Amino acid sequence: MIPLRERNAIIQSLSAGVVPAVGLQHFQVGRNDEVQALVKDLEIIASGGATCRFIIGRFGSGKTFFLHLLKTVALQKRFVVVEADITTDRRLHGTAGQARALYSELLHRLGTRAKPEGGALANLVERWVGDVDGVVREKGGTDADVRRELLQRLKPLHELVSGFDFANVIAKYFDGYLTEDDQLRQAALRWLRGEYATKTEARQELGVRTIIEDDTVYDSLKLLAEFVRMAGYAGLLVSIDELVVLSHRLNNSIARNNNYEALLRIFNDCVQGRASGIGFLFAGTPESLEDRRRGIFSYEALATRLASNRFSEAGGRDLNAPVVRLDNLTAEDCFVLLTKLREVFYADPTVAQTLPNEAIVKYLEVCQQRMGAAYFQTPRDTVKDFIGLLQKLQQNPDSSWQMVLAAKQAEPPVVDQTNMVPGQDGDDLSQFQL
Repeated sequence: MIPLRERNAIIQSLSAGVVPAVGLQHFQVGRNDEVQALVKDLEIIASGGATCRFIIGRFGSGKTFFLHLLKTVALQKRFVVVEADITTDRRLHGTAGQARALYSELLHRLGTRAKPEGGALANLVERWVGDVDGVVREKGGTDADVRRELLQRLKPLHELVSGFDFANVIAKYFDGYLTEDDQLRQAALRWLRGEYATKTEARQELGVRTIIEDDTVYDSLKLLAEFVRMAGYAGLLVSIDELVVLSHRLNNSIARNNNYEALLRIFNDCVQGRASGIGFLFAGTPESLEDRRRGIFSYEALATRLASNRFSEAGGRDLNAPVVRLDNLTAEDCFVLLTKLREVFYADPTVAQTLPNEAIVKYLEVCQQRMGAAYFQTPRDTVKDFIGLLQKLQQNPDSSWQMVLAAKQAEPPVVDQTNMVPGQDGDDLSQFQL
């Protein structure tokens, strides 16, 4: 039985063409090989390794859904997951707080199995501090003994960039925890989320000499990964969507290359064993990856590392490669998907069930008959229109599904423009006259 709250969230999200934050298990189909490949990555991370993958698919092909699905799997396996979308103001590299803004967004959306929707940083820190406090006090320890034990357990972090200050900030959080000083605890969390803009302010409130800045964001993520493993979790999964912003919305080539250089550093560390207990997922379109003028492949070092396996080009897929490409769902997958969505829609007892399997088959035939359907049809288009069909029948009980589909079939075909990357040609032209 699907809870009505989840049902409504799913329908509202899918009707708007976005991925719901809850209830993915109710309608997940296909992608089994890709999911299994990424589950193996989680096992590598849990064993102390690191991974870096690029999830590539056209607009509407299901990249964001795939990331959400992997997040759900990771949370069930006791991972901590942080996620964010890249924007022009939040990116991997910047000199005016853009990278720090991305880090802050990641930490704000930090999720655990107990709190998957995000905002779990405070729970994570307080739980670990409370556990250490309980262990020490069971042995008759004092407040000073607890503080000493906290710093002792955090000593391995001193070897990492800003590790000493990280340990001191956790100790400050314990001081606030002990004295019920909410202001001190919030200051510690602000530091951990990268929200201090100046070192002076951080030193006045916490007594630390450094803050998380644009050039230490990646090092801070590695530091966080060590801490979450110390807190008893399997590892840290970093999920970043919208790589297309870097390739086609950053008009400055130097800024693009600086971001690609940050990507290269992350990739090198993960595959060469210099990172531990952390995994990265980056999602983007084929253009954001393969465009030799603006995409990731315009940065030669990344182009050679992310190139396809030559032996898999003749046939088959290499799911161990760093790039995982999402193809369209098969007709069979689409049928199962729509069947599951129908069950979700009819989970509301007030909605009359009016759509048989025959109607789903006919709907898929209409989709296939649209101009360019073999190329332009994507799961997003299929799902959004199908939810629209169900809502149309709900709101117009006198209409039959045959009538609605016949009217849809009679409409002139429309080419989907969402796959066009804006500004790909002539981005460097500011004016043109004859």
